[in-house]
Order: sequence, then structure tokens, then C-alpha cells
Amino acid sequence: MLQPFLKDLIEAGTDEAGRGCLAGPVTAAAVILPADYRNTLLNDSKQLSEKKRTLLRPIIEKECVCYGVVHIFPEEIDTINILNASILGMHQSLDQLRTTPEHIIVDGNKFKPYNSIPYECVIKGDGKFMSIAAASVLAKTYRDEYMERIHEEYPMYNWKQNKGYPTQEHRDAIRKHGITKYHRKSFKLLPEQLTFDF
Repeated sequence: MLQPFLKDLIEAGTDEAGRGCLAGPVTAAAVILPADYRNTLLNDSKQLSEKKRTLLRPIIEKECVCYGVVHIFPEEIDTINILNASILGMHQSLDQLRTTPEHIIVDGNKFKPYNSIPYECVIKGDGKFMSIAAASVLAKTYRDEYMERIHEEYPMYNWKQNKGYPTQEHRDAIRKHGITKYHRKSFKLLPEQLTFDF
């Protein structure tokens, strides 16, 4: 059973999706849930089927105190690196919250101070705490939705299916068609590190 982290404080959970992808944004979300919130379906988004994530998203958005979701796009990722882009996305998603949190819990082991609010990094936090799990579901569903939209523009990469992750199919499509404006140029797009004309 997932738990709140500190019951007596207004707590925001934050997480990101798409950090290991070759194409598309890294998407971050932040969520504040009611102190006594319970949802037996809610779990780390990676442990949920796409159908369950899609079902949960409107429930989370309706029942939470507030939430924010932000895309950080490849050009920015290439400029500041993926770790900084992930943290920037989490900061910007916290900026969107209508209620100021008194404590922040972050999935993972890296974060930067946000507005002097105390925070804690939690390894695999999306499988331990409700607000991080809720943020993981929002980040994942919003990012998947974006990748399905840009799939229509470049269907040969099959982003609708692979969501920009480095599948064999995706790498083969890069070999055949080159890269797009949605690819992250700072990433090792192919194992053999082919030289691209950017």
C-alpha cells in the first residue's frame, strides 16, 4: 500500500518520464494529494498497463489538490544535459502548483533545491509514495500522448509504439532515415555512433 511521506505537511511528489529516450521531450509532473488520499489502483506508472494509466489520469487530476505537467524539449536537453533537463522540468511543474508545498519528495537520487522548500530524494519512490506515483502516471501519460501526436508527422520511427525509446526498430529507422528535429543530438543514437550531418 503506497503511503504519504509526511502526513502533517502539505507534500508535493514529483517525477519524470522519458529520460532514457532518443527522441521527444523529458516530461515532468508534480502532484499534491489530499492528506488522507487513498487509491488502491495507483502505483508506479511502469508497473501499470497503459489502460490503467489512462484510467487513472483523470481520477488523479480530479481528486488531487493541484498538479503541474511540463515538457522539456530536445534542444534544451542537448544544451543543459538530461539530468539538468529532468530537474528543470520538475521545478517548472512545481511552479504550476496552485498550493505551495511545505515538503517535496522526488523520485530518484538527484535534485536541486527549490525555493528553499525542504525536499527528500527517494530511490524507486514511485513505488513507495502516493504523490510520486501520481506524478509518475501524469508524466508518463502526457508524454505518451505527445509522442503519439508527433508519430503522425514521422510514422517511420513508430513513436506511437516505442514512444522514442531506443528499440531496435527505432535505431534501424534512424539508420535508414536519419534524424528529425525531435531527436536528441547529444545522445548516442546508434551503438556504432555514426556521424550525422547536423
